Amino acid sequence: MSLSKRATVYFDPDVHQALRVRAATSSQSLSELVDEAVKLLMNEDREDLLTIEDRIAEPEISYEALLKDLKKHGKL
Repeated sequence: MSLSKRATVYFDPDVHQALRVRAATSSQSLSELVDEAVKLLMNEDREDLLTIEDRIAEPEISYEALLKDLKKHGKL
């Protein structure tokens, strides 16, 4: 059994209508659609934070040095 928490969310009328149509055509509730969208957004944030954590020890390079390196290797 999954426990849920209730929240009030306000949508732009056009977004709300689109969600209602999507819910009706996908056999999902509006709540399920919103829950899925929020989970996807939060997963993207988690992935970004993990990437930052993995790259934190990388040496810094100035913008000018980056441009010079890209030009040197024919990428610009």
